[in-house]
Amino acid sequence: MPGSDDSPSFTLAYVPGVTPGKWVRTWHERSPEVPLTLVQVTAADAAERVRARDTDAVLLRLPTDRSGLHAIPLYTETTVVVVPKDHVVTAADEVSLADLADELVLHPLDDTLDWERPPGRPALERPATTGDAVALVAAGVGLLVVPQSLARLHHRRDLTYRPVADAPQSRVALAWLEDETTDLMEQFIGIVRGRTVNSTRGRRPAEPAKSSPPARQQSKQPKATPRRGGPRRQPGGKGGRRRGPRRRS
Repeated sequence: MPGSDDSPSFTLAYVPGVTPGKWVRTWHERSPEVPLTLVQVTAADAAERVRARDTDAVLLRLPTDRSGLHAIPLYTETTVVVVPKDHVVTAADEVSLADLADELVLHPLDDTLDWERPPGRPALERPATTGDAVALVAAGVGLLVVPQSLARLHHRRDLTYRPVADAPQSRVALAWLEDETTDLMEQFIGIVRGRTVNSTRGRRPAEPAKSSPPARQQSKQPKATPRRGGPRRQPGGKGGRRRGPRRRS
């Protein structure tokens, strides 16, 4: 498994549209001695790549088959409809699924939304990928409902998108094997969760502190012996004996 040999390393897979750059930069700042390798994988293969131990962790979209995996949801994506720029949908800032009821809505095989039933009229065939579906939208064949990050990933100048208020949403999550929560894995979990470098989890072990003498051991100093009869008074000085007025002869 990556990172298991004598030279530690960490391999992170991610699905299209997810941008792990900020977390990778933080990793390089905190652990420059441990290489982090990025691998882009398809949504269909993401979970299986971790189970096959081809990668230490993966950034994927939920819902997915999570058997044998830990998964931490990180954020929820906005769902949008991708349309040609001259489509009637562009007149609104936001649409609903009911607004798409009469439209032909494409449903690619790598769809990441958990539909009970996709909106609109179904196409005769399902496109193989989201990229293929975007190309069909550009050709005037139907519309496409996807997470906003995928609409941005497949951006075209002749297309635009609008948020769909009541559509299902996908969540981006960090997933890894249940029995593989290593120190490096804990460190990456801390980064994506925003922990500081000084937090208890996800940090490199501190160097052992130098041994110090027990608190009760103190340098032995001779005790001062108190004087008997109190402090001596200096004649004529502060605290000395006051002399009375001289008697005239």
